[in-house]
Amino acid sequence: MSEQTWIPDVLGDGFEQTTLPLGSDDEGEVVATLVRLLPEPPTFWDRIRGKKALFDDVDVLYVHGWSDYFFQKRLARYWAGLGARFFALDLRKYGRSLRAGQTAGYVTDLSTYDEDIAAALAAMGWEAARGRVDRRLVLLGHSTGGLTLSLWAARHPGIATGVILNSPWLTLQLPPTTRALMATVLNWSAQHWPTEPGPQLDGGFYTRAQHEVAEPDDEPVNLDWRPEQTMPVYAGWLHAVVQGQTRVQAGLDIDVPVCVMTSARSAVPLRWSDELTQADSVLVVADIVQAATHLGRTVWLERIDGALHDVFLSRHDARDDAYRRLDLTARRMLTASLPEPQATV
Repeated sequence: MSEQTWIPDVLGDGFEQTTLPLGSDDEGEVVATLVRLLPEPPTFWDRIRGKKALFDDVDVLYVHGWSDYFFQKRLARYWAGLGARFFALDLRKYGRSLRAGQTAGYVTDLSTYDEDIAAALAAMGWEAARGRVDRRLVLLGHSTGGLTLSLWAARHPGIATGVILNSPWLTLQLPPTTRALMATVLNWSAQHWPTEPGPQLDGGFYTRAQHEVAEPDDEPVNLDWRPEQTMPVYAGWLHAVVQGQTRVQAGLDIDVPVCVMTSARSAVPLRWSDELTQADSVLVVADIVQAATHLGRTVWLERIDGALHDVFLSRHDARDDAYRRLDLTARRMLTASLPEPQATV
């Protein structure tokens, strides 16, 4: 691992963070922030017996979604408990990386985050241009972070061992003809009014649903970093997302297994109801499932009954199911080798 200054993170309990300088833009200094939780070192007797943790050679890199940051301590502890080194990246202008005067979350091309990911990998002891023979890498992305990591994995073959996506935002939740029209409008708007905010369509119901199902030991959400209603959506940013989704529809051909985890169903958040605590009220699950077929040659799907948009923040029974499925996926992805494709005659 490269030399970095690691300091205690706001999550406490063994979490640390380091700042990754990314230069500057017209809004000033740009940074990303990498958070880590390392596994417990092996005991004396484990070292004597040569006993290793199941995933002692695995690094996990997590990327959050839109209007979000990393705070899922339970998810980090799951991976660290299996011996993996867990890292989470607060992208530029999000969460820990947001600086005064910056437009929160704003980029005009998702490939901009290649710089953030490269800096994170360097701090983890990796290089973005090549893999390692001594360690394996799992990419874990939620919502827009799932889209970002899917695009990155397709552009950087041979680095990751597997990709796990938690309700990835792979397509606009619109009919195909409407989606094409929206892309045309966004292209025009992004050229003329890139930082013009769109209407606020979030009634805060998703945040309420998470609060309703949270358990007493869950980490409180920092509303300065993850507001009750989403951050303003700008034409330039949404155009960047749609461009990325268009690349997904064209086919990414990710070269490693991809697991897509979603709720079993969606719910439209027009008004508050208990249904919103048992469904994805942000994205349309059927659209995610359809778009997932364009990610690569090996795509696994896990649909979790009663799950929220972030399946790992769901009510207790759905959350347990999500972790059970994650465990099966991780073991399948990291302990079994896929057969080489056979040539056809």
